[in-house]
Amino acid sequence: MGSLFRSEEVCLAQLFLQSASAYSCISELGERGLLEFRDLNPKVSPFQRRFVGEVRRCEEMEKTFTFLQQELRAAGRVPGPCPESPRAPAAREALRVQEQSEQLAQELREVSRNHASLRGRLRDLRQCLHVLREGQRFTSQPAPLGTPPRPPALSEREPILDPSVHQHLERKISFVAGVIHPWRVTAFERLLWRACRGYLVASFVEMPEPLEDPATGESITWVIFLISYWGEQIGQKIRKISDCFHCQVYTYPESEAGRTEAITRLHGQIQELSVTLEETEKYLAEVLDRVAQVLPTWRVQVQKMKAIYLVLNQCSFDVTKKCLIAEVWCPVRDLTQVQEALRQGSYQSGSSVECFVQRVPTSESPPTLIRTNKFTAGFQSIVDAYGVASYQEVNPAPYAIITFPFIFAIMFGDVGHGLLMFLFALWMVLYEDSPRLRQGTNEIWLMFFEGRYLILLMGAFSIYTGFIYNECFSKATAIFPSAWSVATMANHSSWSPAYLATHPSLTLDPNVTGVFQGPYPFGIDPIWSLATNHLNFLNSFKMKMSVVLGIVHMGFGVVLGVFNHVHFQQRHRLVLEFLPEMIFLLALFGYLVFLIFYKWIKFSAAESMVAPSILIHFIDMFLFTSNAENLPLYPGQVPVQMVLVVLALASVPVLLLGTPLYQWCRQGARRKPLATGEQEPLLEGQKAGNSVNATTEDVESGGHSPDAKHLDFAEIFMHQAIHTIEYCLGCVSNTASYLRLWALSLAHAQLSEVLWTMVMRNGFVGLSYVGGVVLVPVFAAFAVLTVAILLVMEGLSAFLHALRLHWVEFQNKFYVGAGYKLCPFAFAPDTWE
Repeated sequence: MGSLFRSEEVCLAQLFLQSASAYSCISELGERGLLEFRDLNPKVSPFQRRFVGEVRRCEEMEKTFTFLQQELRAAGRVPGPCPESPRAPAAREALRVQEQSEQLAQELREVSRNHASLRGRLRDLRQCLHVLREGQRFTSQPAPLGTPPRPPALSEREPILDPSVHQHLERKISFVAGVIHPWRVTAFERLLWRACRGYLVASFVEMPEPLEDPATGESITWVIFLISYWGEQIGQKIRKISDCFHCQVYTYPESEAGRTEAITRLHGQIQELSVTLEETEKYLAEVLDRVAQVLPTWRVQVQKMKAIYLVLNQCSFDVTKKCLIAEVWCPVRDLTQVQEALRQGSYQSGSSVECFVQRVPTSESPPTLIRTNKFTAGFQSIVDAYGVASYQEVNPAPYAIITFPFIFAIMFGDVGHGLLMFLFALWMVLYEDSPRLRQGTNEIWLMFFEGRYLILLMGAFSIYTGFIYNECFSKATAIFPSAWSVATMANHSSWSPAYLATHPSLTLDPNVTGVFQGPYPFGIDPIWSLATNHLNFLNSFKMKMSVVLGIVHMGFGVVLGVFNHVHFQQRHRLVLEFLPEMIFLLALFGYLVFLIFYKWIKFSAAESMVAPSILIHFIDMFLFTSNAENLPLYPGQVPVQMVLVVLALASVPVLLLGTPLYQWCRQGARRKPLATGEQEPLLEGQKAGNSVNATTEDVESGGHSPDAKHLDFAEIFMHQAIHTIEYCLGCVSNTASYLRLWALSLAHAQLSEVLWTMVMRNGFVGLSYVGGVVLVPVFAAFAVLTVAILLVMEGLSAFLHALRLHWVEFQNKFYVGAGYKLCPFAFAPDTWE
């Protein structure tokens, strides 16, 4: 069988790597992703391993790369993905990468520091210029003689003091000027007034242009303050309060000429500093361009190099200390590729001695490897969510490709709803290569996208079952003419106008010749959608269909167990487990399926009134009785049913005691040891023929093989008793569990009908232009509710129930799911982003 039906054969192997070519060989194996390495030094601390220095060097380079990436993001640049996957660098190339990255980081640190310093200096100069300009308005000189007198100051921008008074108090007034954050102005002004007892005049005005806040980097509008005071003690208090509020205080010349000269000087400094800052920003952009160009490639190379050294730390040296030995799990079909990769790695390193691989016998259970593609990955994920298949166990995924969408469609059967789901999945399939769809950040969307092929099949199967149910948005479609003839019934009945007026419902009698002309070509006859008893008819049909499909599904699961028994050379289970299980299932529930089909075939429409009840017959079968009022379906039915019940009951002891007694009888047989030639140990303390990391206790106890363990009869019997009880009771409960197919199908149909009746039908009340206008919002509401309730909620409900039927009712008949996945060492491109 292919790898999809059963996990591939995986073997334990040893790699013999020359010290000079080990790095190149591991790099080549990582590019191909073939092997899962095992740690041969589990008791050695990570800080005591051989290549810990190289790992630390890689981590130091990663820290440098992190700094470079932070600088790129701070400059508003997003580092792009690596255009191609570079190979792991050689030792000399790694030193070059380390040297260049450190030089680039040091250069970027200096340029960034200079740039930040220039920006801070320019910001201070601009703040000082604005302070002098705004302060000039507060402390301007008096107007020349002959000018009309000035009105009283009514604005903060007018001079603080009257010019005449200013001339007399010029030597006594001092100033403190600066800028403050706008959030602190109120508290600052209140504290100044209380601390200085009013011996000051403070003026505040907003800065004409916003400037950057050095603490947060945000652009804010600072507030300029100018405080005039009398006395040195008051000035000391003002300066201390300004420091407490983190105000930026600037020197404020007391003379008009000094302020004018300072403003002129600041204009020149700002112009020179702006030119210098512009050149610095250009050089910084050049450095950042170089970083953005080489950083993605460097990150991938260093991460690959670090991964290689971590793998080399899991290897062990041989007794000669000249070569490394690695222990790996390898698919048998890939052994030739592994040897080719080792040969290629040895050639690239220039080593004269080739590395090679050798299979090692082991008693451990290998990991599970099932290769998938984009179509089968979604179905395999459903199975793996229950449990990873044991090694070489039958894989339920290929069968779930058909059964899972079909069981979902039984509960979701509607042509319209299935078509919408199919088109949505088809859109995802057609544009599956679009980076916009693949690189989404929404976890729910990614879940839908990964299961696009599953949704596609669920929609397609729902369309099929919708045609079977003859439902499209809860409405029946007359694809073929109905098999029921109303005209024939009217011609053979006394349907007078008075009778029709008093009887709103009319009965079509199939016993009348020509009324029922045979079965409908495909699906349910559309005339049933007009019948008042269509719900009773569909309930009976869907209930029997659920039971039949459920028993067939469970029986198929039991049959799949045969392939496990044959593959693992456990042929006694065919007689002691498979045969009793099939007898128990078929004698009781297989017989129920036979009764359903036999009744459908035996009794026609004319005999439907005298048809017996299958449910009563099935109850009487377990009670070993018969009911005179319920006629038998066929002659000799009661003895046949008694024999079937006895066979089912007789199979239970065989299932319970057969396997434990068989293994107990074989316990006395002595197993012959495997014939192995004499081999020299490769590692110190290793015995010939054993795994490298197998301890003496593991070898003496026989490893992990079930056949090598000492059989405990009580444990085996308890395990088999649990299995027997679970299977026998599960056949009853699981059959009843499949009735959820009927219940969910009924619920979906009724919800769809209610939504049409209560929403969409209201849009057809009028045939005028007003009715056309009303139809637009009504259809919009119908579409939204259809998607939200019937597609999303009902679809999720049907999906979960189909999932449960596969996990509990189907897979537990043959699937153990106690394995673990093979995780090969590979340089996956997605992990380096």
